[in-house]
Amino acid sequence: MKSIAQTQSLEQASVKQYCKAVRVPVIGANFVTLAEQAVREGHSHIRYLEALLAMECEERDRHAVENHIRDAQMPRLKTLEEFDFAQAPQIPAARIRELAEGGYIERSEPVVLIGECGTGKSHLATGLCLAACRQKRRARFTTAAALVNELVEAKQNGQVRRAMTRWRKYDLIVLDEVGYVPLADVGAEFLFQVISERAERAANIVTTNLPFSEWTTVFPNLRLCKALLDRITDRAHIIETGTESFRFRRTMEGRKKR
Repeated sequence: MKSIAQTQSLEQASVKQYCKAVRVPVIGANFVTLAEQAVREGHSHIRYLEALLAMECEERDRHAVENHIRDAQMPRLKTLEEFDFAQAPQIPAARIRELAEGGYIERSEPVVLIGECGTGKSHLATGLCLAACRQKRRARFTTAAALVNELVEAKQNGQVRRAMTRWRKYDLIVLDEVGYVPLADVGAEFLFQVISERAERAANIVTTNLPFSEWTTVFPNLRLCKALLDRITDRAHIIETGTESFRFRRTMEGRKKR
């Protein structure tokens, strides 16, 4: 005749097998501990079940967010909480925090960050991208040059349609460093195609060091440049980050301290 301990051991092993079969590993790892706690604290069966399911859901949410962050391919993880708005009074902190809530993504509205190098554009764009990932939205961070190079390579391999379909599926695309490198006609056309196909369907964040009046230096085709600006700025949140480089200021302050 089996002892009570043996019976409990077999029951626990059976529950773990069921949890493995239905892919609820957190429940399988914690049901015994939570059962003992429920007995000690006098919780009902439903309260015990609720606690188990909550643990499983929380772990799945955590993994989902981690997967979204990994898939976004941000070069560095920088949060909006880390951004020193006190050092950049020209940047509207309340507006950035409102954007981080994600309403602009739901409304498929562009965000354009304009300013000189070192003024925080990429940090803000990364922070907004990270906020979107935490909301379990599909996001992707890339530079304009990297996007164009990918599509040019896809064209050479006869995979343009597949590549364009992939870029359409993201809830948010961050296009960093638009205007840093002049683009050949084919590159400019690819960039326009990506932005045009996402217009009013999905959100884009664009960072640039050029005022709109100087975009013709990067996109020499005037008609294409005008059409691109029209798509990027339509219903856009345009935020100017200024002209004074944080990095340069930090370097100079460091030298003074030394």
